[in-house]
Amino acid sequence: MQTPINPFKKAIAERRPQIGFWLGLANAYSAEICAGAGFDWLLIDGEHSPNGLPELLAQAQAIAAYPTSHAIARVPAGDAVLIKQTLDLGLQTLLVPMVDTPEQAAQIVRASRYPQADDVDGQGGIRGMAGARASRWGRYTNYAKEANAQVCLLVQAESREALNNLDAIAATPGVDGVFIGPSDLSASLGHVGNAGHPEVQAAIEDAIQRILRAGKAPGILTPDETLARHYLSLGAVFVAVGLDTQILVRQTSALAARFKADLPAAPVQTKGSVY
Repeated sequence: MQTPINPFKKAIAERRPQIGFWLGLANAYSAEICAGAGFDWLLIDGEHSPNGLPELLAQAQAIAAYPTSHAIARVPAGDAVLIKQTLDLGLQTLLVPMVDTPEQAAQIVRASRYPQADDVDGQGGIRGMAGARASRWGRYTNYAKEANAQVCLLVQAESREALNNLDAIAATPGVDGVFIGPSDLSASLGHVGNAGHPEVQAAIEDAIQRILRAGKAPGILTPDETLARHYLSLGAVFVAVGLDTQILVRQTSALAARFKADLPAAPVQTKGSVY
């Protein structure tokens, strides 16, 4: 059996826009529903949602039944052990948050690669060897030699420091894309909770161009359709356009409000009334 080609990595390398969706419900059943919707990629969030390794595996397995959607895992931190464990589950694409320096980016690259002298990007890997699910327990007979080329590494730039170092972060060999985190970036720039502030938006637009100049793929998340299309027009390559939790919150609240507003007021009980 041959190690599978990573379709998402190939697509962003060719600058083909990839439309994604955020999964925060930590549930394989809801992940499968979203996998059938037709998104190019689905982000299983392990940073801000209660997704541990078992939940991550279950959702990845559910998504795998829908080959047009690619599962991406966001690990909670750029920890070498977490990266190793996530890759061993069979995930090929990782998103790593809070990457502020090129040194951090280089260490994350090393953690995601097996140690090979002929590594595709020249980075000496430190990923531990194991006959885990990623190799289908050894059934992908050349996995250890082929895995490095199929790992897709996305790092998040979401602070003022990251913006200052963005050119070097994006130029790091082994980094395939840089994801701009609007919420944390707005907080770092002094505009907590206001990702739409002109200074934040100017920084995002500038970051997209700098990432493109480095030859890497820019990515971002926004549920605002107009803004998502704007980022795509600027050259953003992988764009998440919604979140499962947010859709559930908005739609359930709106549905309840519509019906509650139409209900007649409860009759006022007067003294002495019977029931």
